[in-house]
Parts: sequence; C-alpha cells; structure tokens
Amino acid sequence: MAKQHKAVALISGGLDSLLAAKVILDQGVHVEGINFYTGFCVEGHTHAIRQKDKSKPKRNNALWVAEELGIKLHIVDVVEEYKDVLVNPKHGYGANMNPCLDCKGFMVKKALQWIKENDFDFIITGEVIGQRPMSQRKSTMPIIARESGADDLLLRPLCAKFLPETKPEKEGWVKREELLDISGRSRKPQMALANQFGFVDYAQPAGGCCFLTDKKYSDRLVDLWETRNDKNYELDDVMMLKVGRHLRPKPHFKMIIGREEGENKFMEGYRKQFVHLRASSCMGPLVLIDGELAAEDEALAAQITARFSQGRDENSVVVELTDKTGVAKLIAVKPLAENGILEEWRI
Repeated sequence: MAKQHKAVALISGGLDSLLAAKVILDQGVHVEGINFYTGFCVEGHTHAIRQKDKSKPKRNNALWVAEELGIKLHIVDVVEEYKDVLVNPKHGYGANMNPCLDCKGFMVKKALQWIKENDFDFIITGEVIGQRPMSQRKSTMPIIARESGADDLLLRPLCAKFLPETKPEKEGWVKREELLDISGRSRKPQMALANQFGFVDYAQPAGGCCFLTDKKYSDRLVDLWETRNDKNYELDDVMMLKVGRHLRPKPHFKMIIGREEGENKFMEGYRKQFVHLRASSCMGPLVLIDGELAAEDEALAAQITARFSQGRDENSVVVELTDKTGVAKLIAVKPLAENGILEEWRI
C-alpha cells in the first residue's frame, strides 16, 4: 500500500484555515490541526465576559473547526515565546501593534518543529494572496517560507496555483490541479466553497482573530509600555487590556472601570491585586487602579467612580476605597461633571 502522507494545518478557527484543511483532507492526506495560543487571541474572551454577547455561541472556534473536520487539534501555549515576536518584530508592525509578518513566520517555524518531532510531512495554512495587507502578499509569502525554515514544505491550498510548486505537489502527495486559485480581500469565493462543503455557522469571515489588529487595544498596550517604561508584560496585563473603560487622569495612575455586570464579575478576580473603588451608597461599577494612587488623588478617583455610578446626578455619593492590604475607607464626594474631560483621559 502507498504511504499515507501527513500534514499539520495551522487552525485559527477562521473560515480560511477550515477550508484549507478540508481541501487537503479530501485528497486523502492525514491532517491534524495545531493552534498556537499567544494570549492575544480574540477566541472566547470578550464573548465569555460581556453580558451583551450572551447570544453569541461560547465556543473555541479552533476546536469547532477540528470537530467539523473530524481531526485532532493540538493547542500549544506560546505566550512566553511570543513576547519577543511582539516586542522586537524584525518586519515591524501593521496598522496597529500587529506584527503579522513576524507572527506568521513564528507560527510556521513552530509548526515545522512540530512536524519534525511527530514525523509529519508538510504544513498547511489558510493564507490567501492579497487578503492581508502585511503578511499575505505575493512578495511577503516567500519571506515567511524562507525565514521560518519551512521552505517548500509550506503549502497554501487556497492560493497554491498562484505560487511555485511545493514539495507535496512535486512528490505527488497532493494533486496541484485540485488546489485553488483564490486571491484578494473578498471572502465570497471562500463562502461559496464553504457552502459547497456543507459548512454552516462558521466564524464570521474577516472578523479578526487577534486583539493586536484592534486600534483601541493597541493604544492601551502602547500606553501600558510607555507608562511603565518597559515593554515586558504578563498574561494578566494582556487580559486586563481587554475589559472595561480605561481612563488615565494622571500620568502615574490609570482607572479600569467595569462597563457592565459581566466585566465587573471578571474584574472581581483581580480585585486583591489592585487598589479598587466602588460606590457604596448606590449601585456602581468596580474600578481598579493600575499604578500608584497618591493620597491627593483619592478624591479625584472617587469622583470619577461616582460619575459612573447610578448616583451620578446626586450631590453626594459615598465611595469605598480599598487598598492592596484590604483596608477600606469611605469617601463622600460630588460626582465629577463630565464636561468632555473624560474623553481626554480615555485610552
């Protein structure tokens, strides 16, 4: 019997990686998926936290893709290794803090290491020429293959007919004539292919799977680095940038204000790590202080906390301020009049 060749597919949870893996599966290749967790993945975080997203399915889309395909999925934590990719990208950033070209190269390199360790033959990605302005251009795709070390072991089934033949094609492991020639930013060809394969309820195409492509999130990350004068970060930092309103009234402290019940509950888990405030004379959000809150800043922080409480129109609101040791005190303040100042502080 002829040997059944084996490929590992980079599975983000999006439509493209689903289709790329399916195209190769249908050629009789044994396919398994690999998903790299960087900490910046959108998967599940916001949907699981915020009440307004209750109607959205609480699922890991990468696992859903693997289930639809009937393949095994390997989830690999690369949070620590990824720090160098984000902090020192050789090819720079995209429109925001997204080091897309370095990121893709990093993941393909990790996949190459994986196939060598697990006796697999080649790597599949769902990349499409012209779809992403930084990493998915005809001029940048060879960079990913070369710098990752994967070279012609990297197959992009969705746009393979626009690219040079890879080893799987040359060796007859896959049939080039059954690969595709999709290009450009439109997802209509992929959606038509998904319909042909019978896939429904897949993740919204072009929805983005990384917070680093989001301007608001990127601005918060840059603010974090600038105020700390240090680009190092921990996973807790990554998580806290995803929730709440972020206001910086003074250079030395930032306020993270829960926007609704789901975020307040999530932030409760971090309460003991931060000085925190909450209105006690009425309902209001949990507020975490990132930085050093000087004694002379306490009244201002309490006023802002009161401003976001249900007592915002009252003459006085009592706010409870608790330090990191758990010692609390009450401060009666008049809620801050907005007057546009909150927008100036918003990150």
